[in-house]
Amino acid sequence: MAKRFGGKYSPDGRAQAVREEVIDQRQIMRAGSPARLLYLPAIALVFTSLNDGPVTLVAALIGGGVLTLAAWMLQEGLKAEAEFNARKVARRPAVPRKMLASALTGIGAAIAAYTGDSGIVGSALYGVAALGLHVAAFGVDPMTDKRMEGIDTFQQDRVARVVDEAEAHLDVMKSQIMALSERRLTERVQDFQVIARRMIRTVEEDPRDLTGARKFLGVYLMGARDATVKFVDLYSRNKDADARASYEALLDDLEQNFAARTEKMMLDDRSDMDIEINVLRDRLQREGVSLKTKGNDQ
Repeated sequence: MAKRFGGKYSPDGRAQAVREEVIDQRQIMRAGSPARLLYLPAIALVFTSLNDGPVTLVAALIGGGVLTLAAWMLQEGLKAEAEFNARKVARRPAVPRKMLASALTGIGAAIAAYTGDSGIVGSALYGVAALGLHVAAFGVDPMTDKRMEGIDTFQQDRVARVVDEAEAHLDVMKSQIMALSERRLTERVQDFQVIARRMIRTVEEDPRDLTGARKFLGVYLMGARDATVKFVDLYSRNKDADARASYEALLDDLEQNFAARTEKMMLDDRSDMDIEINVLRDRLQREGVSLKTKGNDQ
């Protein structure tokens, strides 16, 4: 009886890997969902001020704009925090988006209160209260870098820089290819991103692998990004089938090379671990410590 081919490199295996990676990315995107509700106060403020005269309306528009910016800033801050938490090694966000969102929320609330004749003091108090409630509800941004024990700071900083650059290249590839609205091409880029992110996670877990992966995560991903930009520009104009075939062939080659390199890094890590275990076993035996386990007479 014929048996269906399977495995991590089979079409089904690849699809499963893509689904797992997409789920991971969707979790990060969903982290910003609570902030969507905070767009509503800005809308309500503007609509309730339409019949209150030009001065009040202008103030409401300014307040609504500030509150909208605060909601967007919070949304981005929550996503950045989720990505920070998902990674083993990460640098703190360069821009404290959540804290800026709290400050903007306070300013927006103060302006909104002022349009309701609360006075300067009353409006300021409303703004302070809104700022405090915002911080209590959503917290502040990560304030320290995430590091791994036993790895020196310099090496972890190198890993963080390389990973940040690699993720930026992958984000550009994704945004560019999605502009074509071609489902199959989007899935092919997702396939490659799964393999690339597997290498990224491997390096994060053991920064010693950075030397072997740096060219892949830097030069090769940059080349893949540039090739994607050029392909999208060409394909969006004339739907060139040859260009599409060449681009998909490039993705296939990249997948195979990234997967092979990641597999080699994992095998090397296993070999290093086996050597360390054997050395430790020999040392314990010299110290007279028995390593026999139940059911094992060796």
